[in-house]
Parts: sequence; structure tokens; C-alpha cells
Amino acid sequence: MAPKFTVAQRVLYLITAIVPVTLAGALGAWTTIPNVPHWYAGLAKPPFTPPNWVFGPAWTVLYMLMTIAFYRILSLTSKNQLRKKGLILFGGQLVLNTLWSFAFFGAHNPSLGLMIIIPLEVFIALMILCFYELDHLAGISQLPYLCWVGFAIWLNLGVFWLN
Repeated sequence: MAPKFTVAQRVLYLITAIVPVTLAGALGAWTTIPNVPHWYAGLAKPPFTPPNWVFGPAWTVLYMLMTIAFYRILSLTSKNQLRKKGLILFGGQLVLNTLWSFAFFGAHNPSLGLMIIIPLEVFIALMILCFYELDHLAGISQLPYLCWVGFAIWLNLGVFWLN
């Protein structure tokens, strides 16, 4: 049975889901985009690096999936410890996600990026486990994010190694 929420509650949950994810994406883009044409373009990159145009659409889809999963967990009627843990992990991965952009692109520091992106992957995996137990769709929807960040670890490692 679907939970009974007022329109105001649904709107509040939706705004609560949209704002932090959008802010994280905007901050990441703000620090990344100006550094792509000069600093990032001048780096040696591994041969499996996708073209730059792939990253924007990929991250847009991933942020949308994050927002949907976050909304689904926020709007659960059961407010148990696992939900609280999942929400904390969600917040932690979102902070690490944003920090990675500042470390890698903003600070021009692939080694610092690695020190952030590896724990980010762990947070995402743990978040998925919590989310899946609470809401299967919320958990499954984060698997592309886990895979993308796993791929990003290899890219980050390759940039670190080659430069």
C-alpha cells in the first residue's frame, strides 16, 4: 500500500531531494568546466578515456537517478535506523562527490582525487546496500552510479600514473 502523504509533504520531500543533489552537481560543474579546456586538455590520459562530451550527459542522468532514489528513501513511512544510516551515507557520498571535483579539477591534483574517489566508491556501495533493503528500486537505481565512479577511479588512476 502506498504511503499517504499530503501534497505539501510530497513537495517538501521533493525539494529536499532536488536541492542538495542539484547544488552538488552545480558546484562540481563550476569547478570542473573552466579547467577542462586548459589543464585537463593538457594531461596525458589513458586510452580508454571517453570524449569530453560524454561526461555532461552521463552525470546529468546519474544526478537525476540520485535525486529519485533520495526522494524515495526520504518519503518512506518507516523512519528506522537503516533509513537514517542510508540518508547519512547518501549525504556522505554527495559531499565526497563534490570534493572530488574540487580536488581533481580545482586543485589540479589527481593524487588527492584518488584519495577522495576511492572512499566515495565505498560510500556509494554501502548506500546502495541500505537503499536496496529499504526500497529495491532506490538501491538498484544507484548501480549505474557505482559503475561510473568505478570507471572514474580507473581514469583518475590513469591520469595520476601518466602525469
